[in-house]
Amino acid sequence: MLIHGVSWKEYVILRELMDRPGLRMTYLEGALELMSPSPEHELWKKNIARFIELYAFLTGIELYGYGSTTFKKEAKERGAEPDECYLVGKKLDAFPEIVLEVIHTSPLLNKLDVYAGMEIAEVWIFKDAAFRLFALDGLTKRYVEVERSGLLPTVDFATIARYVVRDDTPQALREFAAAIRR
Repeated sequence: MLIHGVSWKEYVILRELMDRPGLRMTYLEGALELMSPSPEHELWKKNIARFIELYAFLTGIELYGYGSTTFKKEAKERGAEPDECYLVGKKLDAFPEIVLEVIHTSPLLNKLDVYAGMEIAEVWIFKDAAFRLFALDGLTKRYVEVERSGLLPTVDFATIARYVVRDDTPQALREFAAAIRR
C-alpha cells in the first residue's frame, strides 16, 4: 500500500504506533509504503544473511549485522527498515554501510532514492534469484551498479545466490562452509 501526503511527524508517529513484526514501512518525501513480507521473502533474506555472515566468520571479516533496524533521516525525509544491514569493522553509529533488500514483489517506492538520502555506501538487491550491487557515488550522491562490493570485495555473490534459493538450507550451508575452508 502506498499513501501520499504523509508528513514527517505523521510517519514517525505511525512508525512508533505500528512497530510490530511483519510490517515494513518505507518513507520518502511524503510518501509512505506499507509492506508485509511473504514467507518466501523472509526465507531468502534470512538465508542471504546466514550465508554472508558465515562467509565473514570463516574468512575473519569483522562484520556487524543489525537486521531490519529502522533508520530515519528527518532532514532528507527518509525512513526505512532494510531486510538486513551491516557494517564492516565497526559498530553502528547512525547508519549502516551496507543494506540488503530482497525484492519479491515490486516495491512502490524507489529504495535506492531512500538510501541515497541516508548516504548508505552500498545497497545489495536480491531479485529473481540474482544479486545486483549498487555503490553510492560520492560526487553525485546517486547509486551506480557495480560488479563487486567495495566493502566485501572477496564475496562471490553469484555463488551465494545459487545457495540461497536451495530448499535444503542446512546442507547448503555445510557445503558452502566446506568450499570456503578449501
